[in-house]
Amino acid sequence: MGAQQRAGTSAAAVDRARAEGRAALVAYLPVGFPDVEGSVAAAQAAVAGGADVVELGLPYSDPTMDGPTIQRAVDAALRARTRPADVLRAVEQVASTGAAVLVMTYWPPVDRYGVERFAADLASAGAAGLITPDLIPDEAAAWTAASDAHDLERVFLVAPSSTDARLASTAAACRGFVYAASLMGVTGARASVGAGAQHLVERTRAAGAQRVCVGLGVSTPEQAAEVAGYADGVIVGSAFVSRLLRAGSTAEGVRAVGELAEQLARGVRRA
Repeated sequence: MGAQQRAGTSAAAVDRARAEGRAALVAYLPVGFPDVEGSVAAAQAAVAGGADVVELGLPYSDPTMDGPTIQRAVDAALRARTRPADVLRAVEQVASTGAAVLVMTYWPPVDRYGVERFAADLASAGAAGLITPDLIPDEAAAWTAASDAHDLERVFLVAPSSTDARLASTAAACRGFVYAASLMGVTGARASVGAGAQHLVERTRAAGAQRVCVGLGVSTPEQAAEVAGYADGVIVGSAFVSRLLRAGSTAEGVRAVGELAEQLARGVRRA
């Protein structure tokens, strides 16, 4: 894998948005759906539409946090034999847009790949770091060491059920931002964002977090504006993936992703 200059960090992207008086827009898309090239094109369209940070999902067979929409796309990517090497190549291409790129992955694929090797290849591809939904700071010693060695961001999750002690330990362990899951459950577009999301953001900041981005349930410009009123970043995944699932062709899906990004970007600026 050829070394590439890192496009930027999610921390810098969130801080730039904050300097503009708005929240950052974070777009999630799984690599490999509708195929690797199509997923890269969709991610690039999201950036062109206004996404500040892109999360590229590494397909995994047991995605405990993913709802049915993302699972459908990930299952198709796995059937097409999408592998970590494809994700690293996608990182290079999306990072070439200048957007900060994080890889969202469950921990077993990284462990199998080799933690140190994965960190080195991730940095070489130009990624900002990892989001690890099933890894808690207490069990992340190997990743903490490898990410420090390669100057990579670590994004861990908190939820409404997190204790104050857990919020504090997570805030201290994160580099980049803290991912606040707005509700208990799996990803997916919902009629409303979890009522406890704002309180969770306030608690997480009080526990020491510099940046808190909210995900799970955000799908419309109105919801994006609502969350942008109290969070540092708005994370959208299932709504983007559903556009690809409903499209009659890859080109149509890519266009739909770009259009949704434009709408959501207007939403976070309206807050």
